[in-house]
Amino acid sequence: MMKLRKLAISTIVIAALVAGAWFLNPWRSITHPPGVLVRNAPVQKPTAAVPLAEIDGWKFMPLADYKICGRVLGTKRYYSGFGSDIVPVDVAIGWGRMSDQAVLDQFDLSMSNRFFFYKWENTPAIPEDEIMRSAANNHIIAANRKVRKTINSLIPGQIVTLSGYLVNATGPKGASWNSSTRRDDTGNGACEVFYVIEASASNTPPPEKPAVVAAK
Repeated sequence: MMKLRKLAISTIVIAALVAGAWFLNPWRSITHPPGVLVRNAPVQKPTAAVPLAEIDGWKFMPLADYKICGRVLGTKRYYSGFGSDIVPVDVAIGWGRMSDQAVLDQFDLSMSNRFFFYKWENTPAIPEDEIMRSAANNHIIAANRKVRKTINSLIPGQIVTLSGYLVNATGPKGASWNSSTRRDDTGNGACEVFYVIEASASNTPPPEKPAVVAAK
């Protein structure tokens, strides 16, 4: 009986260690059946240029209201370096065919040095300009603890919805960090500096909205 009890305890401990290793693994991800998960592009609207609340000596000037719903393509945590005090986590997000498992399986995705990279062999699964217009790297500024908790727990494959403002940020000693306001740019300065006031995440895609049929 004692041996069986020890075996059961050992099994529980091993299972807990495996679960903990999975949770702490930054490369864990959720896969989906083939098909576009999020069809709509981010929504950007004009906004009043009223300064937002300061964070750690940084000031934020809104450029546009911004809302995005898309598939998490990757996250990257920065513990040091420029901006790590206000943007410890970058989140790469895809929509349209960049949310399709069949397409993403043909890419090698990675993040480093505040950039999001995608590589492929031979011919890309979709045109390069569509890749560029259907994915973005977001420098996330969490406006509150709830947003911060959501961002810190994101894993690739989840569907995330974020809303807030694209901003230009000015920090201590003359530091500055400006957001892109376009979805079709690339390279240095093409990422969104995103002051997020609301955030949610799900392991399943949003339901398709039924088509509206006009009455005859």
